[in-house]
Parts: sequence; structure tokens; C-alpha cells
Amino acid sequence: MGGISRVVVGLSGGVDSAVAAYLLKKQGYQVIGVTLRTWQAESGAYSRCCDISDARRTAMQLDIPFYNVNSLPEFKEHVTEPFVKAYLSGLTPNPCVACNKHIKWERLLSFADEINAEYVATGHYARIVRTESGRYTVKQAAYAAKDQTYMLYQLSQEQLSRTLMPLADLTKEEVREIAKKAGLYVADKQDSQEICFVLDGGYADYIDAHVEGKLPPPGDFVDEEGKVLGKHKGIIHYTVGQRKGLGIALGYPAYVKRIDPENNTVVLGNEDSVMKSRILVRDLDFMSIEGIEKGEKIKAFVKIRYHHAASDAYLERIDDNTISVAFDKPVKAPAPGQSAVFYDSEKRVIGGGIIQPDI
Repeated sequence: MGGISRVVVGLSGGVDSAVAAYLLKKQGYQVIGVTLRTWQAESGAYSRCCDISDARRTAMQLDIPFYNVNSLPEFKEHVTEPFVKAYLSGLTPNPCVACNKHIKWERLLSFADEINAEYVATGHYARIVRTESGRYTVKQAAYAAKDQTYMLYQLSQEQLSRTLMPLADLTKEEVREIAKKAGLYVADKQDSQEICFVLDGGYADYIDAHVEGKLPPPGDFVDEEGKVLGKHKGIIHYTVGQRKGLGIALGYPAYVKRIDPENNTVVLGNEDSVMKSRILVRDLDFMSIEGIEKGEKIKAFVKIRYHHAASDAYLERIDDNTISVAFDKPVKAPAPGQSAVFYDSEKRVIGGGIIQPDI
């Protein structure tokens, strides 16, 4: 296709996506703004990730077309329902990872195809690169404090090949400065830190309001030998590695070591008990490589949560859907249900998967 390239920019209503759209327009792209309507409370409030009024205002300021696209059914199927089920199963999910793959990119690319746009773009702090083998991957952004590659490891080669990320070289302060100079209304808007669809209270209140059937009842805190230590409020209130808010005094700092939904118990231990030298990871996605052969070992740097500094490790394929991650030094409280993301020495994403419960 000749002429000016069209790009669909996912506008969240925040400053990052607004500046992404502004920069792409300056670069000569024909920019179309799209906000995905992903979730709506009974009160009528929208999720923090789809502030339609601010997104529309940004589009008006930039003089670009604007659309909001209903994604409520898809968001429920791929994000909120699995979120509730995971907590009921004693897991700690990461809804942003699922949303990026199944909602943001699928819906934006589908819309792009409808209007014959070649690309989609977002305000993520990450860089898309092509490896020597020709595969696409994401590389950590220049601004490490805001790097968002951890949340993107499930994106497919097709999705990456059609994506632009204009903020790869910028710091948050530079993005805000660009927004101020451009006169954008959202220049000083604060970032959302919480789960986008949990508007009031905590995630447990959200689960309580959206569960089908009864919540898991209160049960026993137990030690590693099974001795009862006290009562817990219900397994959905806890995550592996949690120390605060347990409501129990044992004379030493107690951590959640394991959640056992079958017996409705929460196993507590000391800090040493939540240190792990090895984890199993399933539901794998690969990015910079096609995969790892059975029995093959490769060196990697592994993040076990978004704010974790990646740790040195070896990856080994155990079976068709499982990789063993052996850390050089034990890591603290890898939480089942969270993602483990693998990086190479150049800070490019190799792939990742979901941390499994202790066997």
C-alpha cells in the first residue's frame, strides 16, 4: 500500500497513549484514535483503562478521528471471569497480561483491518525489535523504571509485526513535558496503579460481588506440618508471599507459603520457607525464539513479578507444556498464577509462562 500509513492508536485516556498519538501524527502517520470499552460497573463507571471522555478530548485536541469500540463480552470472557476463577483456585492472576493479548491487540488489530490501517500503536514503555532469526520480540525500554515488557510476553509474531511503540526512548518526565508543550489536557493526569476494573474496595470485594455461588468460607492457618495456628478469612484474601494483613501473631514474621483450596487452608512459614530455587512454568509463549527442545537448557534472566529485578536462571524443557526454571540464587515468594518472563542478555523477551503451585 502506498502513500501515508494509517495507524490505530489505543487511547486509554491517559498521558502515555495521548503522547504516542501526538508523536505518530508528527511523524506523518494518519492517526485514528480508538478506546476499547472493556468494563463497566453497575454504577455506570468505566474501568480505569478506558476513560472514554478523556480519550475523546485528546482526539479532539489532536484533531484525529475517534471511535470507542465495545469489548465488554471479550473482557468478561478473557479477563474478569478467569480472574475470579483463579483466586477461587488459590492462584494470584495478572489480568493485564491476558488483557493485552486477548483484548487490546486483538480488538485494535480487528478494527485496523476494518479501516485498512497497517499498524496499531500503544503508549507502552517497550521497544519492538527483530532478532537475527527474523522473529519479533520486545526489548526493555530505555526508561527501566517504567518498562512494561513483562506485561507483553504473550503477544504473537503477527501482533508484534504490526505494532508501533513510540515511547521506547522516553522517560515519564519527558512524556509529560511533551504533553505540556503540546497543550494536552491529560499532561498532569496521574497513572492508575490498581487493577483497572476494581474501582472501590479491594479485589476480594470485587470477587465477592461477581462470584457465581458461594465464596470459600473461613478456614485454618496451618504450619508446614499441618498444625493449626489460627483462622483465616477465606483463601481469596491471601497470596503467596503475603506478610501484612494476616491478623495472626506467631512471635516471628509469618509469610503465606502455600494456599490449599482443596483443604481450605493457608500454610504459613518464616521468610526462609518462601525462598525458592526452582519453579515450574506452564502455558508457555515464546517470542524471540520458537521454543526450547525437551532436555535443552538455556541461560536466561527471569522476572517472577512485574516489579521484580530479573534473576539469573537456567530454563529446561520438562514436557510439552512445562519448563523448569532453576535460579542461581533463591527468589522470594514466586506466586502461582503470576507470570514468569524470560529475558536474554540484551534484555529482550525470550518468552514466558504461568508459575505453577508447589507439587
